[in-house]
Amino acid sequence: MTTRFKKNRGLRGHVSAGRGRIGKHRKHPGGCGNAGGQHHHRINFDKYHPGYFGKVGMRNFHLIKHGKVCPIINVERLWSLVSEQTRKYYADKTDKAPVIDVMKAGYMKVCGKGQLPEQPVIVKARYFTKEAEEKIKAAGGVCVLCA
Repeated sequence: MTTRFKKNRGLRGHVSAGRGRIGKHRKHPGGCGNAGGQHHHRINFDKYHPGYFGKVGMRNFHLIKHGKVCPIINVERLWSLVSEQTRKYYADKTDKAPVIDVMKAGYMKVCGKGQLPEQPVIVKARYFTKEAEEKIKAAGGVCVLCA
């Protein structure tokens, strides 16, 4: 807003500029910012910001940020971890089976969604669901647990 439209232009010559003689317009009479939340502004804080002060829950001193992370891969996507060339190579070999290490690909758990080609495969993972284990064994494969 330009200066000529400001309220103060009309108040030129009036001593207190509309702030009153008695109370006086002082800098921060109630304190700056959130000052007095537990003292003189308590009613406002309790009314409009319940739960602002205090703590909740228990502290975890040695918090491991990724402690519960467990990336999963489904049975239907297992073969995408090895090349199509590898799958074809082992397709006609009955004495050998490819080893798919899902840990190397960044997964920990093998879940049982989808179908698996009828081709034996050795799967290494940290966790297997019951369905995944059944499907891998039904295809003639093996589940190997690794830490």
